Amino acid sequence: MADPSAGPLVADDDISDEIDNVDAAGSDNTSLRSTILDYRKENGRTYHTFKDGSYALPNDEIENERLDLQHHVFTLTFDGKLHIAPLPKPPAHVLDVGTGMGIWAIDFGKPSIPPKALTALVITLQIVGVDLSPIQPLFVPPNVSFFVDDLEDEWNFPQNFDYVFARFMTGSILDWPKFFKQSFDSLNPGGFIELQDIIYPMRSDDGTLTEDSALHKWSVTLAEDFRAAGRRLDSALEYEAQLAEAGFVDIVRVPYKWPTNRWPRDAKYKEVGIWANENALTALHALSLAIFTRPKGEGGLGWTVPELEALLDSVRKDMSNTRIHAYWLIDVIYAKKPE
Repeated sequence: MADPSAGPLVADDDISDEIDNVDAAGSDNTSLRSTILDYRKENGRTYHTFKDGSYALPNDEIENERLDLQHHVFTLTFDGKLHIAPLPKPPAHVLDVGTGMGIWAIDFGKPSIPPKALTALVITLQIVGVDLSPIQPLFVPPNVSFFVDDLEDEWNFPQNFDYVFARFMTGSILDWPKFFKQSFDSLNPGGFIELQDIIYPMRSDDGTLTEDSALHKWSVTLAEDFRAAGRRLDSALEYEAQLAEAGFVDIVRVPYKWPTNRWPRDAKYKEVGIWANENALTALHALSLAIFTRPKGEGGLGWTVPELEALLDSVRKDMSNTRIHAYWLIDVIYAKKPE
């Protein structure tokens, strides 16, 4: 079956229900400081305090479980693959930017060779995951290390990397040209960078996501507020040009789509849509709280919580409405440092 991700997704006309159910929704190699464990509490959720405000979503257990679910959506989208870049050989040193729970780093570091060769793998493959929050597991493979740091600051890694991986960093990086320059300088010749990112506002190919829908209004408002703060949610649209400016070559963009629910006819994308729906519904409230209810001038829109709840009730219904053929555009962009 051909992969429909690059072209329009065809809706399934045989879906019986218009609205889906929306109620379903240790080792010593971690460099953690006790001060960054003092999280800020807001509207019943906890947020990172290190470089406060750089990341809009919480860092509590609810969000951590959602990140695991989101990783599952990616593996479905990529047919089980962890990367799209055509790595010519297993990289020895890997940087995972914005590692979150560290699930990608841990999966990437798992051995894919016989156990007898495991020692050699552990020695040669080393993965460094960096995040603003120390939410990674305490017990991790010996070839995976996690650090709390802000990669918008100057990089001071003791070694160069063969592969830099960044997933869903849109909205979190203020200066993308600087990020790409530091990535370029930190890669070995022939090394790859890969970005997997979402693009807002949401869209549809057949006009079923109308401008008067709550989902469209929420999506556009979210994108506009991030843009006003200098953290664009469509930053992936500029990656190709910015990578080239930084010196990268062989730049490739591969587009994918995450349907809002089970509306596609294609079996794979129907399943992706089911899980993407649950992922989005779980993130919706927390993401919206930070953006909509914080005071104006402090990165928010100044809404009251009841005002937001009224909007989100309609957004949830739109996300689960199989007659609205909306999707999130997911772009994968990878590039190579010249040899």
